[in-house]
Amino acid sequence: MDEYALPTGPEVPAADRVRQSWAATVAALPVGARIEGEVIGRQRFGVFIQIDGMPEAVGLAEVGSMPHDMELPAMGAEVTGTVVWHADHNHQVKIKLDEWDRPE
Repeated sequence: MDEYALPTGPEVPAADRVRQSWAATVAALPVGARIEGEVIGRQRFGVFIQIDGMPEAVGLAEVGSMPHDMELPAMGAEVTGTVVWHADHNHQVKIKLDEWDRPE
């Protein structure tokens, strides 16, 4: 199995459902909101997260906010973090993971 994978499977919401619920997702998860979830996809640029309690939302924690000496969380890992942005163009909730948040 490749260490990098796009989100797939029955737990991943269909793109049309994510798009249709986008306004509700942004309202429920404002910038600064705390999240918990499971890593459902890994790419070189970050990890996709199924956010607990938000079945129509997809989170993305990008490597730009990850310390250089750390690695991406594994598929299936439970993670926590903070909403830092909403990407309207692709309906993703941008997240900074707690494990990446340490003093410089």
